[in-house]
Amino acid sequence: MRYELYYWPSIQGRGEFVRLALEEAGAPYVDVARAKNGEKRMLAQMHGRASHFLPFAPPFLKFERQLIGQTANILLFLGARHGLAPKADAGRLWTHQLQLTLADLVAEVHDAHHPIGAGLYYEDQRREAKRRAADFTAHRLPKFLGYFENVLAANPRGPTHLVGGRTTYADLSLFQVVAGLEYAFPKAMKRAGRRHPHVMRLHTRVAARPRIAAYLASARRIPFNQEGIFRHYEELDR
Repeated sequence: MRYELYYWPSIQGRGEFVRLALEEAGAPYVDVARAKNGEKRMLAQMHGRASHFLPFAPPFLKFERQLIGQTANILLFLGARHGLAPKADAGRLWTHQLQLTLADLVAEVHDAHHPIGAGLYYEDQRREAKRRAADFTAHRLPKFLGYFENVLAANPRGPTHLVGGRTTYADLSLFQVVAGLEYAFPKAMKRAGRRHPHVMRLHTRVAARPRIAAYLASARRIPFNQEGIFRHYEELDR
């Protein structure tokens, strides 16, 4: 059985965290909205009445009769099925906790360029975005990266992974966050990267994993752009 991933067809966004897990697992999947009439199918799943398990928004994953929404929830499901999280409850919940913390960081990245409202254009909130981004790069970005640096340093199995001695979906997601931050805030990340070497080395290791490297070099990987969560505006990168 193939997984069906439902997410917007032209951006990485939150769907990319799921794509990375599926790629690392070598799991067969179809990116539904990128196929012909796929976006229409996605919206039909969201607004249909075939099930009361309706997702609030993409991404969501369909497998057999299950429809699973919310990025961290999808990864909790995939992690258990494909060895991308520990089997024991303590490790499984710890991985999930890290993913939820990364989700908090992703939300703050989005709000750096859309601090007033997602329904407004960036140009309608540029002044507020400058203030928000300045606080983000000066205070929030170092705080989050410092946390993950400490998690890596404290891992009894060594600083090569966030959880235990094997790659988990939390490692994949931290890779994606760092990649996005380097696109959105290259100047700020150049400074931050020097202070968080474990985080940066994890990013490099994940990018070199065979299945991830093949994915990154393929057409399946949508380039970063000015429509997704990670956007580059020169005036916000100080």
